Amino acid sequence: MTKPSPTARERIVAGAADMISRRGLNATSIRETAKHARAPLGSTYHYFPEGKQQLATEAVRLTGAWAARSLRKELEAGPVAGLRAFLDLWRGIVVNSDFRAGCPVLAVSIEEPPADETPTALAAAADVFEEWEGLLAGSLREHGVEPEQAAQLATLVVAAVEGTVAMCRAKRSTQPLDHTAAQLQALIVGAIRD
Repeated sequence: MTKPSPTARERIVAGAADMISRRGLNATSIRETAKHARAPLGSTYHYFPEGKQQLATEAVRLTGAWAARSLRKELEAGPVAGLRAFLDLWRGIVVNSDFRAGCPVLAVSIEEPPADETPTALAAAADVFEEWEGLLAGSLREHGVEPEQAAQLATLVVAAVEGTVAMCRAKRSTQPLDHTAAQLQALIVGAIRD
C-alpha cells in the first residue's frame, strides 16, 4: 500500500517547519515558504488566512506531533530507548541538513514576540515542549522514578536536547549530541535503579 501524496496545505506546513528550522521565524516569509513547498502563493493565503502566525503555529504543531509519535513508540521499550530515539531523531535532522536545520519549535521559542502579546506559535511551542516532557516523565514514572524527579529529568532531557541541537549547528559537529547522550543516559539509568 502506498502512502498518499501530501496535499498542498500539508506541503506548505512541512515547508514552513523546514524553513523555520533553518532560518528562524522572523526570517521566514510566506512567499518563500510557498516557493519552498512548490505551492501557489495564493493557496498559502487561502489555507492560512490569518497569515504567518497561523502557518508557524501549524508548523510547530506538525513538528511536535511528529516527534511525539516517534517518542511515544520508542518509549514502549523504556525511557533509555526513548531517549536514544529522541536524540537520533535530532541527529538525523542536523546531519541530513549538513548542520543547517535544527528544531522549529526551539526557533519559534527564541524569537522575540511583539510587546504585550503571546503569539499562537509561541503558545504552541510551549504545548509541544510540555507534551514531550509529559511523555518522558510518564515513561520514567512507569519505570519506578518518583513523580517529581521524573518531571525534572524529563525537563532536563528536552532542554538539553534542544540546546545540544543548537550547539551541533554552531559547531557543525555531532559531538555535543554524543556528550549529551552519554550523560542523559547515565542520569536516566541511575534514576531507574534508585
